[in-house]
Amino acid sequence: MLETLHIENYALIRHTDVVFDKGFTVITGETGAGKSILLGALGLLLGQRADTQVLADKERKCVVEASFDIAGLGLEPLFAQYEADYDDHLILRREILPSAKSRAFVNDSPASVQMLKELAPHILDIHSQYQTLTLTDSTFQTQLLDTFAGDSSLPRYRKLYDEYVTLKRHLEQLAARDAQLRREEDYDRFLYDELCAARLQPGEQQELEEESRLMEHTGTIKEALSALDACCEGNGDDGALSLLSVARSRLSQASSCHADVEKLYSRLDSCMIELQDILSDASSLDDRLQYSPERQAAVSERLDLIYRLEKKHGVEDIDALCALQRQLEEKLDVVGNLDGEIRSTMEQVDRAFAALQQEADRLTASRKRAAEALGKSLQPVLSLLGMGTARIEAEVAPAADYGPLGHDNVRLLFNANKGGGMRPLSEVASGGELSRLMLSVKSVVTERSLLPTIIFDEIDSGVSGDISVAVGNIMRSMAQHMQVIAISHLPQIAAKAHRHFKVSKGSETMGADAEERTVSHITELDDDQRVTEIAVMLSSNPPTAAALQTARELMALPSR
Repeated sequence: MLETLHIENYALIRHTDVVFDKGFTVITGETGAGKSILLGALGLLLGQRADTQVLADKERKCVVEASFDIAGLGLEPLFAQYEADYDDHLILRREILPSAKSRAFVNDSPASVQMLKELAPHILDIHSQYQTLTLTDSTFQTQLLDTFAGDSSLPRYRKLYDEYVTLKRHLEQLAARDAQLRREEDYDRFLYDELCAARLQPGEQQELEEESRLMEHTGTIKEALSALDACCEGNGDDGALSLLSVARSRLSQASSCHADVEKLYSRLDSCMIELQDILSDASSLDDRLQYSPERQAAVSERLDLIYRLEKKHGVEDIDALCALQRQLEEKLDVVGNLDGEIRSTMEQVDRAFAALQQEADRLTASRKRAAEALGKSLQPVLSLLGMGTARIEAEVAPAADYGPLGHDNVRLLFNANKGGGMRPLSEVASGGELSRLMLSVKSVVTERSLLPTIIFDEIDSGVSGDISVAVGNIMRSMAQHMQVIAISHLPQIAAKAHRHFKVSKGSETMGADAEERTVSHITELDDDQRVTEIAVMLSSNPPTAAALQTARELMALPSR
């Protein structure tokens, strides 16, 4: 239930606080006074788009805040979904800054506009004369029938439907993947077999390239090694080692004569040891270098194969080819394993569809029972609204497929006159008939709905006289089950309310430029003020004595 509403710097409203109560509340006022501005402000709290155009003072932020009693509405899971703290006393606040930024708060904690949108249908129903057209919408008609039936299982069906759709989509993706893999399987297997036949080894290419370069220059290397040996060994006495040995012997003899000579001897001795090691390594290398035309051809052929495969697959080295081979192997394995996954998913789809069918059949049975009762429940209300000859009934027919709302096509059929056949409501009902039909529907559904508050924005448009009295009585009757707030221009309806607020216009100085601007005020009226307001609505301002008397009679107050 809506308890309080605070509005600051919104359109024509500079600042106002309204305290609401249970029962039937009416809001009246002259055209353009700002009655519907209240609904615009409430719309912000329900997640509607924010716009800086609503700022009366462009230098100050707009604040709209409302408190609600939500005990017993079962909203705890929604709060848990958004990780928000739940309390039976809900406070919603929306702020629009001059910078065009918008902020939302739930129980004084920052919240998303999406959370406001999801809370909205559970706490408040704002119905305007323009929304009457939703009565002709198939989805609305289906949800209306479920509400009238008191059937709250649609979320359970919707969960099963979403699971079924998800599984079915997954199965379609698997089937498409399987078809693609099978189209590519032959070529992938050819590529895989080709790479397997090549028996590639990581690092092999580098070793082969080094061996190829070595064999290509074997002759040059052996000639250099032979020259090294000739220079160092010579024919005996004329070799470098022999000559250096003589020099070392002479230095050895003289080393005791001078310290520097001893150093030279030591250095020469080290050089000879290093030279002997060089000759030993050169000899070993010479022994290993055995040129083989057959081996050179084999290495060249192997490298040609590797280079060809790298070019074919657009890679730079043998490691990439090995990785590609593993990828092809995994892909070919998937083809074999996918059959099992497809069979398993098909079984899941079948089980999900069976559960979906069962829940859809239960929904259908519930809707058919409600369809039989709906027309009977609406008939007395339609009679009160001057449509005693009208007939309305709900038709529940099988749909072509299972959808988010079940396996039914729900249509409201209507005939405004005696005799003749029933036709779809969207084809035959006039605007005035739709308004009265919507009010009738709302009145019979309120007893079965958990919705705590409904606001009517001039839904009484186009009615007058005794019908307007009936509309007022219906709203007052609805208020036994929920909070009803009506914005109305009809005195007969205003007289039936438990509480009465009046919206009026005035002027105030506001803004940095101290400009005179039109502002709206909302005031609660006592009984005497209500009599005067209703009398003005009946006649003129100031009201006539007759109008005042009629107002008291409409309010069932004693005459004066």
